Amino acid sequence: MLAWFDCSFGTHLPAGRFLRNTLLLSLAGLLPVLGLYIARTPGFAGHLVGTEGALRPFLRQILTNGLPAVLVVNWAALILFARTRAGIIRPGVALALDFAARIGVFAVLNGTVFVASALVFDYFGGDPAQALGALGPTLARAAIFGNLAGVYFYATLVGSLPLHMTLIATLLAERGYREVPLVWLVLPAAGIVTVQLMLLTGLGWVLSSLI
Repeated sequence: MLAWFDCSFGTHLPAGRFLRNTLLLSLAGLLPVLGLYIARTPGFAGHLVGTEGALRPFLRQILTNGLPAVLVVNWAALILFARTRAGIIRPGVALALDFAARIGVFAVLNGTVFVASALVFDYFGGDPAQALGALGPTLARAAIFGNLAGVYFYATLVGSLPLHMTLIATLLAERGYREVPLVWLVLPAAGIVTVQLMLLTGLGWVLSSLI
């Protein structure tokens, strides 16, 4: 796994190839999670197929909000990984930065897209303030996989698990633990994801009370 990440997301790669690999990783995370969301939401697939005019805004939402959000969050996380592998950033620092940036970047991107959608596509009644007011509840429901924003956030987490496991393995190797059971990597990585979901819920509640 470490060798694959080094090959696919190392600092030696040209910017275009790095971005392409990030896009492919983002799609690999987004499409299965999106399919799961559609499958588990009663009547959603039938609505998209059977209701005239429903599919186009759905796909536009995916392409203008979902994919860019997943791509940017993954790109920031993979930049941290590449710089860690190059010895520029310590593994523990990279984990801490990823922990905070994954939530912060996701929230800022969604807020920006909400405002842009209000101004460009007349969503939220064309009111940017109303768009920002919807951000908090959206993030809170995203943490429990209750909306499309949840699809996007969980899609970023799909890519974060192997990334966190790799960073944890690097951190342990620095301390002399070069051959460790897989569970030593899985449990901390899963714990990071769990705390991130809790923090996203908390951020949603805070924004709901402030905006």
